[in-house]
Amino acid sequence: MKNTTTERRNERGSKNIPTTDSTPPTDFIRQVIEEDLKTNRYGGRVHTRFPPEPNGYLHIGHAKAICIDFGIAEDYGGLCNLRFDDTNPIKEESEYVEAIKEDVRWLGFDWGDREFYASDYFEQLYEYAVQLIKKGKAYVCDLSPDEIREYRGTITERGKDSPYRNRSIEENLDLFERMRAGEFEEGSHVLRAKIDMTHPNLLMRDPIMYRIIHATHHRTGDKWCIYPTYDFAHGQSDSIEGITHSLCSLEFEVHRPLYDWYLDALEIYHPQQIEFARLNLSHTVLRKRRLRPLVEEGYVSGWDDPRMPTLSGLRRRGCPPEAIRDFCNRTGIAKSDNLVDISLLEYCVRQDLNKRAPRVMAVLNPLRVVIDNYPEDKVEELDADNNPEDPSMGTRKIPFSRVIYIEREDFMEDPPKKYFRLAPGREVRLKHAYYITCVDVVKDERTGEVIELHCTYDPESRGGWAPDGRKVRGTLHWVSAIHSLEAEVRLYDHLFVKADPEDVEEGSDFKAALNPNSLETLTSCRVEPSLAGAAPGSRYQFLRKGYFCVDPDSTDGKLVFNRTVSLRDTWAKIQKAQKNS
Repeated sequence: MKNTTTERRNERGSKNIPTTDSTPPTDFIRQVIEEDLKTNRYGGRVHTRFPPEPNGYLHIGHAKAICIDFGIAEDYGGLCNLRFDDTNPIKEESEYVEAIKEDVRWLGFDWGDREFYASDYFEQLYEYAVQLIKKGKAYVCDLSPDEIREYRGTITERGKDSPYRNRSIEENLDLFERMRAGEFEEGSHVLRAKIDMTHPNLLMRDPIMYRIIHATHHRTGDKWCIYPTYDFAHGQSDSIEGITHSLCSLEFEVHRPLYDWYLDALEIYHPQQIEFARLNLSHTVLRKRRLRPLVEEGYVSGWDDPRMPTLSGLRRRGCPPEAIRDFCNRTGIAKSDNLVDISLLEYCVRQDLNKRAPRVMAVLNPLRVVIDNYPEDKVEELDADNNPEDPSMGTRKIPFSRVIYIEREDFMEDPPKKYFRLAPGREVRLKHAYYITCVDVVKDERTGEVIELHCTYDPESRGGWAPDGRKVRGTLHWVSAIHSLEAEVRLYDHLFVKADPEDVEEGSDFKAALNPNSLETLTSCRVEPSLAGAAPGSRYQFLRKGYFCVDPDSTDGKLVFNRTVSLRDTWAKIQKAQKNS
């Protein structure tokens, strides 16, 4: 092989694979593939698959798997299948199938005409099971689920053979056919592989291949009442599809001997399973069995709640798919698990939006300001750049009038040192507008709360610059009172206060680490009029506040924004601290 992985990437100019400032090093998976290509192990082919279970929504951990499965195939000019592991009709729904397809497409990947389902192979898998029975390598067992667990033993104790292990081939074939015909109740019979009840790997102790489930399948309806387990269906599905490299997360490493055993026992085409470390993200849980109760018990508004690590939640929050791919690329492909700080994800989102998000002005906690020496009936249209990072995005007009709103936090009646915003007698700059000076403060007579400021402006400072060259330390954003639009703004924070919510004592509930302040809703915000009619999903930088996205809850009468990420760059501070240490 003359070309390296990096050279291939650059030659083809992949639009789906994210780029970073530095070229990522060749990882151990690519090293395996390079060697397989060198030895012509699979005839020069690279064919991977992404095999989600349609029992929930994809999360950012799946995004990393998607980037690996599709990205590696693309790097080598290969193929990647989308295959749904739909072997458990109790938990699976068509809703999840469609959501998964939407998420994969949203990330920028395409499986072409290679959309497959484990249920496509139910008949073939059944025939494979029959073959193993005929070879004396599978049997029907009547033990109850509790008895099967008891007979299996433990890590330190050997298992013991099922009393049904030595049934004749003829009896096993008859019972298995009757299982398929629906003669038996759930839990009364299972089909098990006959391997070794003393094997050190518990998964090799006569694992279950088929179980009885009387439930309607989302694709096959009531045709089947026996369903293959993941371990039996997965490898054989890989074989049927001609997969070369079956890339799995690290928890499936212990499953690999069983994966290989089934393929060898059946004497069929044998793909290669390779495991990589799954993504673990701080202040987040990335397991469906953890995420599901958050939805079902009402801790969040749904699978697409912007606090959720689901791709639908991240999309609703305003995270660009390019930033998520960049994040997955930056975390790399490792052989051991580690906890990635969520600030890296926020950094990637911030870096992406900084280049593409239009700048606008929004006041989240308004304080009324009257400019006494500005004509009451005058309105000016001031020029404002849409994105200083990209001059090609042009400029817009923003209205300026006698009454404006500024952020309440941008005024202090008795400011401390190093407070450079507005205060009595102090002059500040209004972004894109004028210099103003506070001359009077109006308070609520009952509460003493500041409710209005009176200021004067310098007419010669239009555009925010004084002709005499004087400078001020503070620059404030603002909106015109009569022109601004009402908006609701939802400020999201980490869903969990604990960096590793999964790290709980036995018997403790991980939900105890939920952040009670993960959502703050502001209902009296004002935004500049250029945002009228902004489409759901549109992303903006609110000057000095962060990046925000229009939520689907918006109506013609009221805009709703979700904060995607703040302007605070925690990851950059971490990097700087590491560099200086």
